[in-house]
Amino acid sequence: MTGQIDKPGRLLDRQHEWALLNDFLADPATELRLAIVSGRRRNGKSFLLEALAEAVGGLYLTAVQEEGRVPALHRFTETIAAHAGVRPGAMRLDDWRDVLTAALDVVNRASGAPLIVIDELPYLLQHSPEIPGFLQLLYDQSQSGKAPGGRIVLCGSAMSVMSELLSGTKPLRGRAVLDLRLPAFDYRTARTHWGIADPAVALQVDSVLGGAPGYRPLAAGRPPQSEAEFAPWVERTLLDPGRALYSRVEAEFLLREDPRITHRTLYYDVLSAVARGASTPAKVGSMLERSRSAMVAPLEVLESTGYVRKEQDLLKARHPAISVADPVIRFNQLITLPMVDLVERRRGAQVWQSSRPTYHSKILGPHFEETAREWARSFAIDETGLSLGAVGTAEIADPTARTRHEVDLLAMAPGERPQNPRAAIVLIGEAKATVQPRGLKDLERLEHIRTLLADQGHRPDGATLALFSLHGFHPDVIDAAGHRRDVLLVDIAALYGDGPIHGLT
Repeated sequence: MTGQIDKPGRLLDRQHEWALLNDFLADPATELRLAIVSGRRRNGKSFLLEALAEAVGGLYLTAVQEEGRVPALHRFTETIAAHAGVRPGAMRLDDWRDVLTAALDVVNRASGAPLIVIDELPYLLQHSPEIPGFLQLLYDQSQSGKAPGGRIVLCGSAMSVMSELLSGTKPLRGRAVLDLRLPAFDYRTARTHWGIADPAVALQVDSVLGGAPGYRPLAAGRPPQSEAEFAPWVERTLLDPGRALYSRVEAEFLLREDPRITHRTLYYDVLSAVARGASTPAKVGSMLERSRSAMVAPLEVLESTGYVRKEQDLLKARHPAISVADPVIRFNQLITLPMVDLVERRRGAQVWQSSRPTYHSKILGPHFEETAREWARSFAIDETGLSLGAVGTAEIADPTARTRHEVDLLAMAPGERPQNPRAAIVLIGEAKATVQPRGLKDLERLEHIRTLLADQGHRPDGATLALFSLHGFHPDVIDAAGHRRDVLLVDIAALYGDGPIHGLT
């Protein structure tokens, strides 16, 4: 239907998503085609789709929260009329079937691509749940030539609503050719987006806000460019009740996005327990003095919305470890809420000063570990030549010492199946955000874990031992990396692609 459309310069990254949408538009079929675009609020869905509609001359329609059915019908009608070049008030459409049919007629007659974007669809479904049924009817009629063709993109931030559009016996099941979930920026792209030169500072900003691009225009003043600037920046953004990015308000805003989260006090308590280290439903229940079974449903909702993640042990079938995935919510539960009275009295500096130990142990440390795993998944193959399969974490029993070793990063050989009792392991890593440089003792620990893995039947022969450090390395381990082919040292500069990676000589 159209050739390849150049991605606008104002769109940072998003090459893959732009290419998918291009292919969706370029499909030569004349019948109606549907696409679903979803993702967490602030990830840039509207920015992307507005740019697409503008680039191809499509029709962009967006719902408004708490707008009623009749005002929405009238507003959509006026937007369709404007796209058709018809004077305001000349078109009258009183139900959604007529609106959708008219929109398809208009875009098919216009000079641009026959594209319709319906943004914030969940807001419409609150008062007009019949819309998916009408879309199904138009889709099915279009396949037999009884309704217009074209391309419709449905977009929304309420993840449960968007995912259910294509589930079970829902009207649109089996009718969307594209189901695109727009992620936040990865940590390197986020650094570019924020314009932060120092990678250590970029990591700290990423640890409290993540890669959601929509936060940049809401932040107070210029981004921090040094360690000294980071604390005042946090105080005037996340810890200032008068600012747009005050973490308590933003966390509430995010949780309100999902209609299933009705008892927010319960969900806040669950998120706080997980942020403090409760990694299973039983541990969450114990911390909140509730049964394990009572925690299962809230955790499933939080996982489906992307606010918590489950990390399965790569080597053994056990309950996956649960952690908070959204940095803003994690910051709110660990830093803001415990001292909310002081924060609300404009004592952000005092709160931040007393919360620094919590920030380093519960936020920066875990975030650095996750960033190391993201590096292994996204960048290690190109930057080291290593061939990696599944990447995750593992817990290794040490019978002699009667202890267990937590492995921050473990990578299997390509094609290896997780929980394989004789897994081929190609990378064993440790990521520490502590102020001490890493040294030979850290390397010796990884060597011991490699031996334990072999004793337990796995195949770690030749596995690379990787140390990730926020504060560099002692000369002894740098010297070892220069003489061995099984050692990899990744500091913060290398993690961000700025500096050399020591090892693999």
